[in-house]
Amino acid sequence: MTIKPTLGFLLHDVSRLLRKRFEQRAKDIGLTRSQWQTLAYLSRCEGTKQAGLADQMEIEPITLARVVDKLCERGLVERRTDARDRRIKRLFLTDVSRSLLDEMRIIGEATRMDALQGVSDADRTRLFDILDTMKTNLLGACRSSACE
Repeated sequence: MTIKPTLGFLLHDVSRLLRKRFEQRAKDIGLTRSQWQTLAYLSRCEGTKQAGLADQMEIEPITLARVVDKLCERGLVERRTDARDRRIKRLFLTDVSRSLLDEMRIIGEATRMDALQGVSDADRTRLFDILDTMKTNLLGACRSSACE
């Protein structure tokens, strides 16, 4: 008797393998997955405060602080003083990290192509629609549980 994987295990395995394949392709660049992830999130909300970025990434601020420290040391991220409140530091990408992001997007696209090989365009569209619906459902369920 063959046991079919559950949805949670299958999604976890696919996610893990996507990360692993991405890391294989990106190994020569010398950044950790958490550093890549931080750059990707920061590219979507440049100028944010560190605490706000940690919230978006759903990680602890102290964890992000260590990653940002390393990225600053490598010249990939800058902390700039807020124009209205000098106690606040805002995060910005550097020109070097922007070129790395372009490279990262190419690696990401190649990784997605590996994962979706043999999946028709119609099935891809349906897959994304289903996953988006699942995400919406779970976000709603999490929010309603937080109110209880």
